[in-house]
Amino acid sequence: MLRDAYGLDLSTDSPDALAAYDAAVRSYLEFRLDAIDHAKAMLEADPECAMSHCLRGILLTGLQSDFLAGKIGEALAEAEARAGSATPRERLLIAALRAILEGDPPRAILVWDRILEDHPHDLFALRLQHNAIFWLGRAHGMRDAIARVFPAWDESRPGYGYLLGMYCFALEESGDYARAEPYGRRAVAMNEDDVWSIHAVAHVLEMQGRLREGSEWLSRPPDIWDDRNPMREHLWWHLAMFEIERGRIDEVLALYDGRFRAKPTDFYLDIQNCASMLWRLECRDVDVGERWEELAEACAGKIEDHALAFTEPHHVMALGRAGRFDEVERVFESLEECAERRTTWAASIARRLTLPLCRAVAACCRGDYDEATELLLPIRADYPLLGASHAQRDVFAQLLNEAALRGHRYRLARGLLAERVELRPSSADSWSKYADALAGCGEAEASAAARARADECRAAAA
Repeated sequence: MLRDAYGLDLSTDSPDALAAYDAAVRSYLEFRLDAIDHAKAMLEADPECAMSHCLRGILLTGLQSDFLAGKIGEALAEAEARAGSATPRERLLIAALRAILEGDPPRAILVWDRILEDHPHDLFALRLQHNAIFWLGRAHGMRDAIARVFPAWDESRPGYGYLLGMYCFALEESGDYARAEPYGRRAVAMNEDDVWSIHAVAHVLEMQGRLREGSEWLSRPPDIWDDRNPMREHLWWHLAMFEIERGRIDEVLALYDGRFRAKPTDFYLDIQNCASMLWRLECRDVDVGERWEELAEACAGKIEDHALAFTEPHHVMALGRAGRFDEVERVFESLEECAERRTTWAASIARRLTLPLCRAVAACCRGDYDEATELLLPIRADYPLLGASHAQRDVFAQLLNEAALRGHRYRLARGLLAERVELRPSSADSWSKYADALAGCGEAEASAAARARADECRAAAA
């Protein structure tokens, strides 16, 4: 039995399998495209090792697609068949893989907890858990999972920077921006290839409205992340998020066309990035041309893919804005069936949250703003159940604000936008929309003051 880069036993006697495993884990932690290639190399080097099969299955779950259940199931079956010669830690990793395949991430999180109790340096298990908690929207759980293992770590441990970056992100999502930022910056200083830590610092800057700093943080050579998976496009999306708040619409469109939609795909993160950005642009009365049509074509094949609840309303955005309402109805029908027949986490929130949100998006696409508003008001506090980050979920807050304004429900819009400018005082767009709501309520003086604040924000961010 050999030991991996973090000092953990691996049930193989093949040095080639060990090297491939270590390379796969490192690539996974750095979001590199070649992670699956290293997993294949491990399988070739030692096909009788349970972790060779488990690793392949785990990496496939990261694609977040029901359509891969068959391949994941095959890998799991092969791993379970060889579990007798696996270490206790590996058997737990296999059990967590089964939980994920069965659509039960809360169960998988508990299994990873058991691993980390005995093996706090298992960065692979820790990052898997980190991601799963993120997609459940449990920010404090993400924070506390890192805090539990933190005392076992110091700078002498390999991979310490990855831990710091995860803690940065977890603290940011928990609203502790001041504590978060130093961890993230230290992680990036230790390893400039750690894109999760780069991403975590970008989130801190986003949530604090530090727009120029955010643009500077992510303004890097276009090819710098070409060896990464779709996290690369997501980082360019984050740059566009800073640019849109700065009012640099031409830059946003250039980033859309040249960076995060340069190669059209139907990958879940790409769909989320693109649909939410086009929606944000249209909320600012920007003509996005025929971009919705191309995106809708990519979404059309994913109507029955219910692995990740957060992606569903983005599918509806694209299909609805492209006028493909027959397919929108198919989304609703498929989600209804999912809620009725499946026992997955995504199915458990489909009826109470995902479906009403998707129906609200469709109503906005049809111009029925009253219906959209009435659907969104009861569920607006529940968005974290969809998973994703505050920055990503903010598009749904903008959806409600826009529905209230365009439906001429100005008193409601005034209240919603008062909340927003308190939370995002450096957002020129938010102040402008608040001014519109105040004007609709007949509060001319307050509206003028809000417009003046919007102008100040634009000047500060330029």
